[in-house]
Amino acid sequence: MNDPRLLSAQLASRRQFLKNCNTGLGGLFLGSLLGGSGASSALGAPASTTVPIDNPLTAKAPPLPAKVKRVIYLHMSGAPPQHDLWDFKPELVKHNLEPCSDDVLAILKKERLPFIDLNARRPKMLGTPYKFPKQGKSGIEMSEVWKELPQVADELCVVKSMYTDQFNHAPAELLLYTGSSRNGGAAMGSWITYGLGSENQDLPGFVVLISGGTDPTGGKALWSTGFLPSVYQGVQCRTTGAPILYANNPEGMSRDVRRRSLDALKKLNEIELQEFGDPETLTRISQYELAYRMQIAVPEVMDISKEPKETLEAYGAKPGEASFANNCLLARRLAEQGVRYVQLYDWGWDFHGIGVDTDIVQGLPSKVKLVDRPITALLKDLKQRGLLDSTLVVWGGEFGRTALNEERGGSKFLGRDHHPHCFSIWLAGGGIKKGSSYGQTDELGYFITENKTSVHDLQATILHLLGMDAKRFSYPYQGLNQRLIGPSDEPKVIQGILS
Repeated sequence: MNDPRLLSAQLASRRQFLKNCNTGLGGLFLGSLLGGSGASSALGAPASTTVPIDNPLTAKAPPLPAKVKRVIYLHMSGAPPQHDLWDFKPELVKHNLEPCSDDVLAILKKERLPFIDLNARRPKMLGTPYKFPKQGKSGIEMSEVWKELPQVADELCVVKSMYTDQFNHAPAELLLYTGSSRNGGAAMGSWITYGLGSENQDLPGFVVLISGGTDPTGGKALWSTGFLPSVYQGVQCRTTGAPILYANNPEGMSRDVRRRSLDALKKLNEIELQEFGDPETLTRISQYELAYRMQIAVPEVMDISKEPKETLEAYGAKPGEASFANNCLLARRLAEQGVRYVQLYDWGWDFHGIGVDTDIVQGLPSKVKLVDRPITALLKDLKQRGLLDSTLVVWGGEFGRTALNEERGGSKFLGRDHHPHCFSIWLAGGGIKKGSSYGQTDELGYFITENKTSVHDLQATILHLLGMDAKRFSYPYQGLNQRLIGPSDEPKVIQGILS
């Protein structure tokens, strides 16, 4: 049972097993796998089976014309209330805190509401307590809780007609970032670096930055490679302590010793790669080398103390702290250095109204204040440096909030339950129609009435702006050509938001 030959056979891949079969069906099949032509090749005539050792993160030209080179995605984990930030409904304000009508109640009885108990009470309508002045030359309506963002209103395209089929946080975030509401999918950042590589070989192609005190509800699966080679994994960086855990040399090991040990390890991995052809061996080689280079490059790019005082003040950033402001400044620095996809997750946007922190009146303005200035500074900074036209910036959550007051447990605070039927996001940057709004919802902000836009539509649009066709961009796994947008050809590029 411990025969090493048996163990080797058990561990061999199908390709390796067939490679060792010089004649018969195995040899014929091997010939087709290796691209051989004619009988002599299939029957084991000498042929090169050397596996090229290329860096999988090398920058690649997109197959189609691209409007942008990189993405910065600002995710507000918990789902911001669109009625109080972007989608103003005068009719809802008119009926504020009135019991919902029989027509609305009939709709609710067909719904799955996570926290509103229809048996306990008839829900009340909840109009926003905020005014929505028109901002910029374009006249975009923005909630008055945004104090700084109106300065860049004419850069934004607000999409009010997003929808999802998930109403719980983790599945909705997984759907948004992996294309599937279940664990196991590949993150959008992984897909993009798989397709395009990275412009900077000394930094990860896909970087994740966290604020709000914890990971997003969907967890680290949101930046997993899933079935893609693990070299495309998102790398979480920190703004306090070591930027990347476990990347530094162990105590007592110099950089020269680390280099020599990596050289020896690389030779052993190359032997294994030539023998078995496992792509994960190539990943291992690439990741060891990237980690070595990151020891110098990452601390340098993560050190925001080198920024001018006026830049730090513009963002509200403070070196050494863990904050959304610091992360926005880091996003600009990473984009400037050629990182392909930067993902910011800010936790704490779940405004159910069960306490002061989640109250629409008291909690929402405080939360908005933490992101308002940094986002405004980010867009201004990118534009001033000539980077905004080649960068796509996206802001949003995973679903929407109801037009009803939740009143969970008889709470006197104002809050909104989960709502999948409509929510708002905005985009800015290259290829986006500036100073515009897209889509409409009904007078209560409950259902979409114009330009329904799915999560998969958004994904298809992001890939399109990067020069990739979402319907053709795939990866073979478990007998299927897996895609970020899922198996259906229904998803479409959102043409109405493109310039």
